[in-house]
Amino acid sequence: MNQIAKRDYSNWVDEYGDALFSYAMLRVRGRELAEDLVQETFLAALRGIENFKGESSLKTWLIGILRRKIVDHYRRSAKFVGPDSEELNEELRPVDHFHNEGDAAGHWIAGEGPADWSELPGTELEQSELQRMIGLCIAALPGRLAALFTRKEVDEADSEEICKEFEISTSNLWVMLHRARARLRQCLERYMTGKM
Repeated sequence: MNQIAKRDYSNWVDEYGDALFSYAMLRVRGRELAEDLVQETFLAALRGIENFKGESSLKTWLIGILRRKIVDHYRRSAKFVGPDSEELNEELRPVDHFHNEGDAAGHWIAGEGPADWSELPGTELEQSELQRMIGLCIAALPGRLAALFTRKEVDEADSEEICKEFEISTSNLWVMLHRARARLRQCLERYMTGKM
């Protein structure tokens, strides 16, 4: 039995609960779901403690388990999504004025690119306020878009790994990431221009 297995597990929730909950909240919809996934993580860790080799910190190992639980959640929910699903339709709906083919070189057509934020009052926002707004905008994305975007941009996961986890093609991943970025830009522009 390894050293961690001999340890008292009663302090895991106190030591790692907040970090795991924060990780889950950034990636899933709803407090209850995040709490359930964290609880499943602790249970899986207790059952599989013999597999912990100590090559990483216990916190890193727990987050790895949680990440797999989150991916499994999205896989299960994707398999039960029918063609009439509101979330699926939302993900597939084009983002009206952000779908811009640009010119032959791929540049934005004049007047159709992102708004210029440099001359807006208050451009020196506190870093924490901007991070809070980005978090709110990510939370406003449809579930799978938010999960894929977070996995790619926050976790910096490899595209191939994400495609395997979510059982999607590379082209589908890029389309969904494009939609997520366009919606985030729209949300942040509304915030930066005071139109929220």
